[in-house]
Order: sequence, then C-alpha cells, then structure tokens
Amino acid sequence: MAIYDRIESLIKDRKMTKKQFCLDLSISTGNLGDWKRGKSTPSTNKLIEIAAYFNVSLDWLLTRQEVRQPSMVMEHQASYGRSIGEILMEYGYPLDHSEATFIQEYLEFIKHRRQKENRGD
Repeated sequence: MAIYDRIESLIKDRKMTKKQFCLDLSISTGNLGDWKRGKSTPSTNKLIEIAAYFNVSLDWLLTRQEVRQPSMVMEHQASYGRSIGEILMEYGYPLDHSEATFIQEYLEFIKHRRQKENRGD
C-alpha cells in the first residue's frame, strides 16, 4: 500500500472529505492529486503533520506495517501516568490540529530553553 493509499484510507475512516483534509493541513488539492498519481510525495514535515493529525505513527504511513500505532505525542505520559490527551478529554477539551501543533511547539521551546540554561549560554 502506497503512502497516498494510507492517507486516503485515513480520510475515509474519519468520514471526511479530501477537500476538508486539504484545508485542515494547508495542502493544495493539486498536490494531493500529484501524490495520488505518483508525480510527487509529501515532504517529511508534511508527513509528520499528517501522522499527528490522524494520530498514527509515521512508520505506519511510510512502511508496509499493517497495524496502526498511536503517535508518540499521544503516548507521552505525564509524570503521574496519564497522557496529555486523557487529561484534556477529562475537561471536555479535545484539541484540534492547530492547538496540538501549538502545544507541541511550546513544549519543544521549553526543552530548548532548559537545555540552553543547563549549558550556561
């Protein structure tokens, strides 16, 4: 199964349109068509976004592994044993793609800042 086929199956599983998928991830419908025809493939960054959007592993999109696995972001456990996703759902606040991306970027910023502080920069 090709990368495009996996993406298409995820779109169908979510019962969404290809147009909505493209809008949510800022992908032109022309690019999606090129992926389908094999004229091009998604960039690494776009594949990471797609995997996070559908909560599947990047490996699942790239390989012939037939079992979908949740992304590492959602598997990351808080210090007291619950995932960030579970905590947010408890408060009735599921994240959309842009919010999840923002939180991930913020966590990366904090990590970078702490590494810099530890080096004494």
